[in-house]
Amino acid sequence: MSKTEIIAAPRLSAKEICVAGVLAAFVFLATFVPQIPIPLGYAHLGDGAIFLAVFLTGRKAGIFAGAFGSALADLAGGFPVWILPTLMIKAVMAGIFYRVALAGNDAPKFASPRVLGGMVVACLFMTAGYTLAGAFLYDSLALGLASTPGLLLKSAVNIAAACLAGGMLSRAQDITNHIDKV
Repeated sequence: MSKTEIIAAPRLSAKEICVAGVLAAFVFLATFVPQIPIPLGYAHLGDGAIFLAVFLTGRKAGIFAGAFGSALADLAGGFPVWILPTLMIKAVMAGIFYRVALAGNDAPKFASPRVLGGMVVACLFMTAGYTLAGAFLYDSLALGLASTPGLLLKSAVNIAAACLAGGMLSRAQDITNHIDKV
């Protein structure tokens, strides 16, 4: 066994890096531009953008785009204390969505029950993650719990937005076979 075999890790191709970077910018814009204040943060459309990124490009590029696009929005929006929790929560959220909705041999349509279920499970994780992170960061379970209703409402809006956008994209020619699966 050579030294390179021991430390070799899955890598992103140049194409995957470029697509992930563009989608991270898309997630950033969807997160940063429509900011609606809720307790301990703000509501946005970034989660819907994350679901679209994962659906279009798969696990690796989608997780990268979701985690880094969202974290950059926290940085630019004046919420630097949330960057690390956001990186972790959004990466796991995107991974959960991929596992529930897309892992397997078949390619489901965006409007399928499996994809909808993946979005719901991922948003429930995200809500729990931000509730616990808020409780930890502000040393108050009550403050963390105060954000839960806003996060759940934001999740419902993001799922609806993702379904609407995903449905329109699916009709527009199966999205070049999911961007050639990056």
